[in-house]
Amino acid sequence: MFAMLIAAACSPSSATFNSAAYAQEVLEWRDWRLANLKDPGGYLNQIGLFWLEPGSYTFGSDPSNDVIFTVGAPQIGTFIVTASGVAMKVAEGVEVMSGGISVEEIDIPSDVSGNGIMVTHGTLGWTVIDRVGRFAVRLRDFEHPFVDTFGPLPYYDIDPALRVTATLHRYEEPRIASVATVIDGLDYQPEVPGVVRFDIDGESFELEAYVAGDQFFYVFGDQTNRDDTYGAGRFLYSDIPGEDGVTVLDFNKSYSPPCAFNDFATCPIASPRNRLPVRVEAGEKFDAQFHYSPAH
Repeated sequence: MFAMLIAAACSPSSATFNSAAYAQEVLEWRDWRLANLKDPGGYLNQIGLFWLEPGSYTFGSDPSNDVIFTVGAPQIGTFIVTASGVAMKVAEGVEVMSGGISVEEIDIPSDVSGNGIMVTHGTLGWTVIDRVGRFAVRLRDFEHPFVDTFGPLPYYDIDPALRVTATLHRYEEPRIASVATVIDGLDYQPEVPGVVRFDIDGESFELEAYVAGDQFFYVFGDQTNRDDTYGAGRFLYSDIPGEDGVTVLDFNKSYSPPCAFNDFATCPIASPRNRLPVRVEAGEKFDAQFHYSPAH
């Protein structure tokens, strides 16, 4: 979601590399990154994540409900959960909207279905997520005050030397990884075609690459996780290499996962395989003041 096209440019080591243009590109990416987080569909307005087993669950702001929303009508309706998905029946006299239309009953396709929808009630909006067959309702408040007070994000100084050329070394056959997430018992299972190898300060390193649509996705850790960056690791995207196997890892565009900002994300954690034994002092830092949880 946070990936953007890397502008066609020469390697930083090339005599034709334009450092001023590159710095401007990274600054524009940072602006995009902040705007993306603060967007109504971003991660900052999330105020709840409710995992649901098959069954029926009343929901609303009254403490007597099975699923308690912090605001809204005392009882908004009922979630009906089956092995195939989540449906909703709205309580009498309550207005709930989907796609600008008032609804009384509706199926809520999950985020992985390709047809996911958001349902709203007042300032609230919710969607259904599916993580390996487990369903949860993700709740947002479009007037959440955390969004207005958020930012600017802290970053390392831009370092063109940490925009590195990498080469893909494919496994004999693509693999399916099992990567732990911040949710106990819930793994992220991406396709892994191989590793990308690259140099930092003359030393060689490698990361497993995960297929993410038409890009490679990396969940990586490094020694800055101890103090400056998010402890579970950071995210990074790159173009998928062409026939020459070459791509670019721009660590100046590495960033914190959504779980750095609230308790309602399902982020993968950097695996031991993808933890680098050096400090990668580029990209986004972590500041605990920018993490929201209901206890705050």
